[in-house]
Amino acid sequence: MKRFLLLAALSIVAAVSCSKGPQSPFAHRVADYAVVTFEAPDLSGITDNGKEVLRLYRYAADVVDSIYWQQYFGDRQALLDGIEDPYQKTFAEINYGPWDRADGSSFVEGYGDRPAGAGFYPSDMTVAEFNAWDNPDKDSPYTLVRRSADGSLETVWYHDAFKSYIDKIENALKVAADVTIKPSVRKYLLAKAEALKTDNYYESSLAWLDMDDSKMDLVIGPNEVTDDQLLGIKRSYEAYVLLKNEAKTNELMQYVSRISELQEDLPGDPAYKAFQPGAGSNIFSCDALYYAGKANAGVKVIALNLPFDADVQRDRGTRTILLQNVIQSKFNYIIKPTAERLLDAETAEHVSSDAFFWNIVFREVAHGLGVKETVNGKGSVDQALGSAAATFEELKSNAAGVLLVSKLQKRFNIRNHYFSKDDALTTFFASLVRSERFGEASALGRSRVIIYNYLNEAGAFKHKPSGQYDLDLDKMEKALSDLTAFVLKTQATGDRDGALAFENKYSKRSADYEIDLRNLRIEMIPADITLKFKQ
Repeated sequence: MKRFLLLAALSIVAAVSCSKGPQSPFAHRVADYAVVTFEAPDLSGITDNGKEVLRLYRYAADVVDSIYWQQYFGDRQALLDGIEDPYQKTFAEINYGPWDRADGSSFVEGYGDRPAGAGFYPSDMTVAEFNAWDNPDKDSPYTLVRRSADGSLETVWYHDAFKSYIDKIENALKVAADVTIKPSVRKYLLAKAEALKTDNYYESSLAWLDMDDSKMDLVIGPNEVTDDQLLGIKRSYEAYVLLKNEAKTNELMQYVSRISELQEDLPGDPAYKAFQPGAGSNIFSCDALYYAGKANAGVKVIALNLPFDADVQRDRGTRTILLQNVIQSKFNYIIKPTAERLLDAETAEHVSSDAFFWNIVFREVAHGLGVKETVNGKGSVDQALGSAAATFEELKSNAAGVLLVSKLQKRFNIRNHYFSKDDALTTFFASLVRSERFGEASALGRSRVIIYNYLNEAGAFKHKPSGQYDLDLDKMEKALSDLTAFVLKTQATGDRDGALAFENKYSKRSADYEIDLRNLRIEMIPADITLKFKQ
């Protein structure tokens, strides 16, 4: 395994350039992202029409990639043209800008550190100025905030700001709608084309959830708010082109009807976990054929739970998508070798690819649990918690997800998958430690740091002088239960002050992390992967 990882890391260096040699200060930062190449997919079951639809999906995704550069940072070409070091240029492409996503710091001369609001707001705008501003569109997830000529704030709708790109995507989706032989796909593509032109996504979200008979899927549009760390409002453009694994999907779908049972299994006051998604929820297992935009920036997503629109979740439900080829790659390249380095041999035997997969399944399912509206009239959870909302949602899904997996043997029957509660918790811990490397600058990384520190305080593990860990799985399960109950209560009551205080207490990486980082780098274990897709 170590030799395999060494070759993977060296392939990154060779793929960039040899002109600066290994002395470039960015060589090791690029090598933290192992290149994983996926061979061309087996399309033997796809018609010629379907293959043309896939080509159009990828074209639309490429256009989304251009939008995301503009939305998150600005002029991609101007940035890259100003960088001579090829490793530094590659690192900018991985991060979609001059800011390291691990900590928000600038790594390109002439640029300051990442603004909390990225490119969504003027860099000099304060939260107080935004709150005092009387504008009905400012809270929309689909508006940019800009300064007018006189220095006052104004909103610009996404569909206006990125009109030339949206027009290209609309044309591609309409052509794909004409080509497809699936009525459900045609309905979705036309609805999505209209949504992108109007920034009204309700109908297209319903059409997407109804599109359950296609072997292919396209997730496209502004979805996640994690880039907006100033106010937690604005959504980033991204795209995934996917091919469904129908046998695995059929296996996963048995859990959709058991959402109410899963809610019951969560700790805490029943009032804080009362949300019930609509009956249209489903779970797909897919192979990723292409990532673009936010999906391709920095750490690569391995699962989705969409739509985020609370009205759609209430009326129809959500779709959970497991990206199986990416999940397996992360396990092979990162999770397993991390466990082999940081756990003793006997404990590392409990790290299982099956447990990793099912932890992710229920992590995504947990996004649909809890509540979406506060129970005390403070509006939606996102509105009430503001910039803390994304971090707390990540905390909930991770802590609650592994708790649910720990109860699987009691409640459910996962056929042909043999792993224990100890396997689930140990695998979760190995993944948690490697996830701390994502840094404090993102909701994803920050949530992992918080969980690690919370478990440490609860005595769930001990860091030995050797750099390895002793785990107390009973204390780990209890701490995760307590954390889940706290997060559910915080979300339900909209306790922003409490959320921010909790973040401030637990979100700083410890000295143990620096030891882990050094050990993982010595073993050349990457922090994450970059994806190459053959056509």
